[in-house]
Formats: sequence, structure tokens, C-alpha cells
Amino acid sequence: MSSDETPNVPTTRNSREAVREKAQQVHAQQSRARVIRRSVLGVVAVLVVGGIAAGVVWAVSSSASKPELTPSNMKDDGVVLRAVSAEDTGEIPATPTPDDATATPAPTALPTVAAGAVDIHVYVDYLSPGAGQFERANARQLASWIDQGAATVAYHPVALLTANSSGTKYSLRAAAASACVASLSNDKFAAYNHELLLSQPELDTAGKSDEELADIAVAVGVERPKDVRACIQGKDFASWAKDATARALEGPLPGSKDLVLNGAPTIVVNGRAYVGALDDPAEFSQFVQDIASDAYFSTPSPTPTPTPTETVPAS
Repeated sequence: MSSDETPNVPTTRNSREAVREKAQQVHAQQSRARVIRRSVLGVVAVLVVGGIAAGVVWAVSSSASKPELTPSNMKDDGVVLRAVSAEDTGEIPATPTPDDATATPAPTALPTVAAGAVDIHVYVDYLSPGAGQFERANARQLASWIDQGAATVAYHPVALLTANSSGTKYSLRAAAASACVASLSNDKFAAYNHELLLSQPELDTAGKSDEELADIAVAVGVERPKDVRACIQGKDFASWAKDATARALEGPLPGSKDLVLNGAPTIVVNGRAYVGALDDPAEFSQFVQDIASDAYFSTPSPTPTPTPTETVPAS
């Protein structure tokens, strides 16, 4: 697995530390607010004891009638990245330093093809080590292709490892949290998705709490932070995340005839599954270039319209 210093990661260590420091500050502020709220609640608790029974009945009936929510700004259960800015992901030099033994190639250009000819779908489970590997190795490359208009890239949050987080259902909660960001602050989805993949918890651990997932969203600069926090901590899109995963498992995946989700990450390019090394950007780039070349040569050239000729009348 690539280290955090891998030059191909589109964010500097300072940038990542800044996000985490900001998340810690947000968490501290929220903790102080909770202490104040608990003090106030302790004072008024005696006054509301008589209403507990009625409150329980209301909560149960409200929960039972709560409609299943569907996130917005999604297509085929995925978020299409429009542009990945340096502000959101950090910027690194295009050319690695000479003494960097782990230097990887700079992003490669793709053949000029018709719009949408190279269509990339990345299915990620935020607890999957492989998904983190792929992000570290290829995020900068994907961002470059998006910026060039050479490819469309969609990330699909899924929850395959929900049972691998000590009972906290981290995969499901993280996928639902990413849907909250996509719906309420779509321009920050790339930064949020990137941070979750680079700061993954270990398998079979509790993972991040809902509050911590919300703190990260605030730290990357989401709009409407209160609404995003309420969405994440309320698990508004948990049912959607579960159903979206089931749809991907059933297939077919977008752009393909018969592909189904069989692990995370699953990367599909123009309907073809990538089965190479997740931590080798050169191998992935070659795979995409080959498909882009196929698309380029299979795109028919427009037939020129004949220019009418004028007949010169005889003198």
C-alpha cells in the first residue's frame, strides 16, 4: 500500500493536517456545546418527566412513518465530479523531486475523443483498504483528466463492509454521510470523498462516529454546515446507501451489459472492469488510454457536406 507521501496523492500532508486540525477544532466546539446543553437539560428534566410516555409514543410513530429519502445530485447512485480544485484537494508539483525514490509518473493525457467517450465509475467502500489504495495512487490522475475534459468520473459510495466495524455499521454510515454532502454541498463532495478515503479507520474497528463524520464535512468547508451535520447525524440516507449497494450487487453497472459489484473498489471504464493493480497509476493509466484509443478510432469522422458548384451561364 502506498504511503501518505506518495507523490501521486492530490493533497499535501500540510493540507491533510489542516483538514484534520479543523475537524478537531469543530469537534471541540461541539463538545463544549453539548456540555452546556446537558447542564440546561439537567435543570429542566424534572419538569418534563410527565411527558416521557407521550414523547416515546410520538417518537415511535414518527420513526415508523419517516419516508425513505433519496439524495440529490446523483446519477445511477453516483456523484459525477465536475472539477477537482486545488483548494479542495491540495496541489503538488507535477514533477517529482529527483531524490524521491517513490516518484510516480505525472498524469498522462488521453486521446481527444467525443464528449463522454471515456466514462469512469469508481465504487468505493470507505472502510475498504483497496479503495484507499486506489485513491492515493490515482486521484491526481483522475482530477487531471476531469480538468482536461478527457473523461467523466463518478464515485459511487457503497456499503459492502458494514459488518466489519465492531457493530457500528461504519461503511453504511459513511456512505450515507457522503450522500448528505453530495445533496447539500455538491461542490465539496470531491474533497469529502477524498478525505474519507485517505483517513480510513482499520477494518474491524468502530470507525468514526457520526459526529466525527460531520466534523470532517464542516472542516472541508461544506455549505449549510448545520443542515449537513443534521443529515449525517440523523442518518438520513442510510436506507438509500443500503438499497444503492443492493442495486449495484444486482447489476448491471452503468455503461455495462452484465457487470455487477463484486468488491470494493470496483472500477469500470466504458463498461469494462479494471482488474489491474490498485496502487499502480501507470497500469491504470495505460488501461484507460487503451480504451480511449479504441473509442477514438471507432468514432466515425463526419462526412463533409459537398459544396454546391455554380454554373456560369454561357455568353
